[in-house]
Amino acid sequence: MEVVAQWDRVRRRVYGWRCEASLAHKVILALGMACLTGVLAQIRIPLPWSPVPVTGQTLSVLLAGAILGRRWGAISMTIYVVAGFAGLPWFAGASGGWGVLLGPTGGYIVGFVLAALLVGHITDRSAGARRLLPLFGVMVAADFVLIHGPGLLQLGIWTAVVKGTAPEITELLWMGTIPFIPGDLTKAVLAAVLARGVLPPSSPGSPEAPGQS
Repeated sequence: MEVVAQWDRVRRRVYGWRCEASLAHKVILALGMACLTGVLAQIRIPLPWSPVPVTGQTLSVLLAGAILGRRWGAISMTIYVVAGFAGLPWFAGASGGWGVLLGPTGGYIVGFVLAALLVGHITDRSAGARRLLPLFGVMVAADFVLIHGPGLLQLGIWTAVVKGTAPEITELLWMGTIPFIPGDLTKAVLAAVLARGVLPPSSPGSPEAPGQS
């Protein structure tokens, strides 16, 4: 029990430092999570029936929101998106540029910002959401609604332009969501476990003000 209590104190100190860190430290943390996303994007498994590959990016997206909070989690993913669109080759397959935004995976990448924002907002606001099962639920919702939602929309538009006809909803789901369910659930579990190990059950001292996230 003493070990658990000691670890809880460590988590509270780390969380308090994150909330009160200087602007320079927050920028460094955001850049670090953006770089981690770029590294995990290179874990890429192509699917023969879909232009959307399986990647490891979702793990760092969800962690960014939980660990950095809503503001800096979203900023970290905005850095990733903007730098990639500007040409930095850290999207999947060491790609970059505006062509990716207009391609079949552009909507998923834009959704990274929304997902990190939601996860960060909920975990900042609610101590109960930092428990393992609620945290997992938040991450699954952020993944399949805020990443897959824009992703499927962009994928459908891209497919309609390339093939000249819009795909049926079943075809679209098989291209852009159904094959990714096992991997995304696994990444959500891993992200929830890692975040749970860092986040305290409650904010240190008084509740964190929204502006500190």
